[in-house]
Amino acid sequence: MRHVWVKAPPTAHAFYATLERDFRERERERERERIRVCGPHLITLKSKWLSSLHIHFTTAHLLKGYSQIFFFFGRQSINTEPKICLPKKGFAFQEPSFYKKKNLKVEIFMMIVPKGFSVFLFLDFVFIFVVVVESRFSVGVPVKDSDVWGSSLEEDTSTRFNKLEVRFNAPAKHWTDALPIGNGRLGAMVWGGVANDTINLNEDTLWTGTPGEYSGAGAITALSEVRKLVDNGLYAEATSAALNLSGEPSNVYQLLGDIKLEFSDSHAAYIEETYRRVLDLDTATVKMQYSADKIEYTREYFASKPDQAIVIKLSTNETSSLNFTVSLDSKLHHHSYVNTKNQILLEGSCPGRRIPPQVYGNENPAKRSPFYSEDENPKGIQFSSVLDLQISDGACELHVVDGRKLQVTGCDWAVIRLTASSSFDGPFTNPVDSKRDPGLESLNAMESAKGYSYTDLYARHVNDYQELFHRVSLQLSRSSNSSAQNEVEVITTAQRVTLFKTYEDPSMVELLFQYGRYLLIACSRPGTQPSNLQGIWNKDIEPAWDGAPHLNINLQMNYWPSLSCNLKECQEPLFDYISSLSINGNKTAKVNYGANGWVAHQVSDIWAKTSPDRGQAVWALWQMGGAWLCTHLWDHYTYTIDKEFLRNKAYPLMEGCASFLLDWLIEGRGEYLETNPSTSPEHMFTAPDGKLASVSNSSTMDMQIARELFNDIVSAAEELGRSDTDLIARVRKAQARLYPTRIAKDGSIMEWAQDFDDSDTHHRHLSHLFGLFPGHTINIEETPDLCKAAEYTLYKRGEEGPGWSTTWKAALWARLHNSEHAYRMVKHIFDLVDPEHESDFEGGLYANLFTAHPPFQIDANFGFSAAIAEMLVQSTLKDLYLLPALPRDKWANGCVKGIKARGGVSVSVCWSEGDLYEFALWSSSNNGDIFKRLHYRGITAVANISSGNVYTFDKQLKCLRISALLL
Repeated sequence: MRHVWVKAPPTAHAFYATLERDFRERERERERERIRVCGPHLITLKSKWLSSLHIHFTTAHLLKGYSQIFFFFGRQSINTEPKICLPKKGFAFQEPSFYKKKNLKVEIFMMIVPKGFSVFLFLDFVFIFVVVVESRFSVGVPVKDSDVWGSSLEEDTSTRFNKLEVRFNAPAKHWTDALPIGNGRLGAMVWGGVANDTINLNEDTLWTGTPGEYSGAGAITALSEVRKLVDNGLYAEATSAALNLSGEPSNVYQLLGDIKLEFSDSHAAYIEETYRRVLDLDTATVKMQYSADKIEYTREYFASKPDQAIVIKLSTNETSSLNFTVSLDSKLHHHSYVNTKNQILLEGSCPGRRIPPQVYGNENPAKRSPFYSEDENPKGIQFSSVLDLQISDGACELHVVDGRKLQVTGCDWAVIRLTASSSFDGPFTNPVDSKRDPGLESLNAMESAKGYSYTDLYARHVNDYQELFHRVSLQLSRSSNSSAQNEVEVITTAQRVTLFKTYEDPSMVELLFQYGRYLLIACSRPGTQPSNLQGIWNKDIEPAWDGAPHLNINLQMNYWPSLSCNLKECQEPLFDYISSLSINGNKTAKVNYGANGWVAHQVSDIWAKTSPDRGQAVWALWQMGGAWLCTHLWDHYTYTIDKEFLRNKAYPLMEGCASFLLDWLIEGRGEYLETNPSTSPEHMFTAPDGKLASVSNSSTMDMQIARELFNDIVSAAEELGRSDTDLIARVRKAQARLYPTRIAKDGSIMEWAQDFDDSDTHHRHLSHLFGLFPGHTINIEETPDLCKAAEYTLYKRGEEGPGWSTTWKAALWARLHNSEHAYRMVKHIFDLVDPEHESDFEGGLYANLFTAHPPFQIDANFGFSAAIAEMLVQSTLKDLYLLPALPRDKWANGCVKGIKARGGVSVSVCWSEGDLYEFALWSSSNNGDIFKRLHYRGITAVANISSGNVYTFDKQLKCLRISALLL
């Protein structure tokens, strides 16, 4: 719709204020009827009288099927009836009702409009008040990539049993039954208890510790000794000597606390059949409902990014029947109290030193040996949280209990707002030196959030979230000839996971795909910390593996879907983090290795730790973490073609990392450069003398990452006109001397420079296949022999493994265009994990769809979304592969819309009965024409894509039509 924003007559403004109050009342009534309102918008016209207004409803405004549009026509002349000219078919009208305020008459028309039609209104009104009901978008919202193009094959998902929802019919018994919400910085887990409810809280900057030195005195001497042992073939001895290169452990991700809700005993006798707890991915909202004593209770929870608050609304269908007590608590050192504004304040601190890891001592923390003097007790990160309670008018009462709780009696509804902040002021500022005041920041954030009504907070939250989430849609279904059900009727999500082995419901794949996108939006936004091992959700003082970012697969996998799944903004925290790593990593490179540039090892934390971890070389000694992260920088450029990003952010970081690699690579035997010492992450081999070892030289992953980064920086230099620098000249010389990826005597990819015996054939890591995925140096077009060897390597590794290994295998099989095995790994993840017997499982899903190692690690949630995208669309800067690993017998029909391809191209694809039906390509960048070689089942064509146009192609890759891109 084109808006003409001008000053309205004073009478129109006065009437609008009155009308809005009436509308809000009607809105509250509709809420109980489960009608969602996305609006309103006031359009004021140029003059007192207007002859006509042309409104065109595109797919931007009416996404799927039909939407209801309410028009409020306000005019000063009450004698003339409006003339509405519409096509005869496809429109339904409700008889107008009337408001009469002062000298203005308002007529309310409700009509149902099919998308794509035009509406002509001939009228003489002062203003029009437009409300869109049950539409995915408010009028005037920019077009999302998933709505740019439509196909006749798309189905109307509004009638589906199972929408994008994670459902429970009982309160949570375990943490992995709770439902996650988050705004990137603040996270919460909703347990949904009836008589007592707990909402676990997290804030992404709460960590133990203080900034570290991240370098080791004497490391260069130890390095020389290890290298000599490797050169002499004494690999087990080199592995032992490498302990002298290890450092201190990372710090530990902490929790914030809990919101505790207590209700009367009558709630414990609720009617179990009425209980529902649902996470709606479409709105990023948890809704809980149940009945007790003939009263219906509802709770709604969401985490607002625009208002930096967690918001909870409690309501009933009976007046004055809401009674509860609320408090804040934490496992960390804290103090909570009610202030003079009847707000609960929680103030606390994180430990300035971490508890020693369990792996190095007794399971009892008190008995573990510390690495620091007992009288050392530095000040840690301080934090504060504010809980504000808004209650309905009337007989409702609010009381303070024990000076730290708030008790509500006789209310219709209540709204809880929670804000939180910490003293963390970046990885280089010691908490004792921080100038931030978390208490004041939390109170200021609360004052801002209180400036909006619950309805406005919710609308702002949904609009912000959907701007990201609605960019991509996915529909999958079986063949129309299949006798199997495409969907199982509405049941809990846990039951659907269990039934997947039998029914293989395609809509569950859609749900888990979109759930990964939801979680990334919820835990990684511009300005936040990067997603850690658990995203932002954690209930423990000592989470598994410290909740720390692990740089040998896990942190990288967290961001695999950010580009292909159209969430590029969610990558920004990763790039900020890489910048911090480069600063500390420069010291580590210089002191530990006598090298230029910067380095990062296997595990890090909020303080941007770059030195080796403490412990065995098999996990602690790995110098390629920073280099792998730098490949994400180039990937971001290839998807966005953002030269400013490449020039100002990416290239300097890549340059520093390449400088380190050039110094780290040393002369080896023959003509090759080598890395020494070298490990293949977390994996051992059997040396020729029969001893187990992990340290050798030039592991395949080292070489593949170095090759990938060198290729990337050479390409980046060409883009920026810097190909003639000394650094690029050195890189080009080194490229030709890197150990090639080799094939072992059994036909698999060699994991180490020598063909050692593998100590664990079914090991969880697939490090030596980095070049296939996420790298690009092994591919079907250019290295068919290596692809064949990679296929055999995957057979050898087997299908078992933790969740992240399963989804990595799915992506690897997809890159090999092997749909059968890619789908087998997709199916493999649908294994319901029993939290009480986690050790019996490898991989799988918890009831809330968190992925399991076990225990919970979030990386596989993201890896799953990335793998599905790879099965449907693959790309390079020059090539685009359509449905390269589509399991045609499982997902015979479907559409994916708004997916991203390299070169700044958006892609929407639909297929029918296992065969491509049609697809669209477009680009909104201003980088000139884009040439793409299109590939589908042996057919190849070249497309020239001009910015601002949408190109529709058929299954023969012939362009059917070109239309303008409406943004």
